[in-house]
Amino acid sequence: MASDRFITIGELARRTGVATSAIRFYEDKGLLQALRTKGNQRRFLRSDIRRISFILIAQKLGLALGEIEAELARLPQGRTPTLADWERISRSMRGAIEARIAMLERTRDRLDGCIGCGCLSLAKCQLYNADDVKGREGPGPRLVLG
Repeated sequence: MASDRFITIGELARRTGVATSAIRFYEDKGLLQALRTKGNQRRFLRSDIRRISFILIAQKLGLALGEIEAELARLPQGRTPTLADWERISRSMRGAIEARIAMLERTRDRLDGCIGCGCLSLAKCQLYNADDVKGREGPGPRLVLG
């Protein structure tokens, strides 16, 4: 093992700000892959700093671990991902991110008014949802979630 390519779990935690227990959890879920020394200590590729950074950003965006795992599976194991590797993931995620942005904008724009739940409990509902049209379209906040 070339020592400059690998770092300990403690160093990975220090560099990413993520607890070692979270790193072990990510490893258990298949988001990271550690190598083991003869003494059974974990060693991570230095490029795993970027993988964890991606995980943290993706979680902030609201992606589920399954979605994050699917995206990380597109990255090569055993080598530092290239710009092309990250661009491929970026293109793949763009649609999901755009959909989340659109939902957040709809929520922001409708939260103080009608969200299309079909409740008819507010005086405004008679204006936005006369005759409970949205209630007949299905359950839940129809104008926000569609």
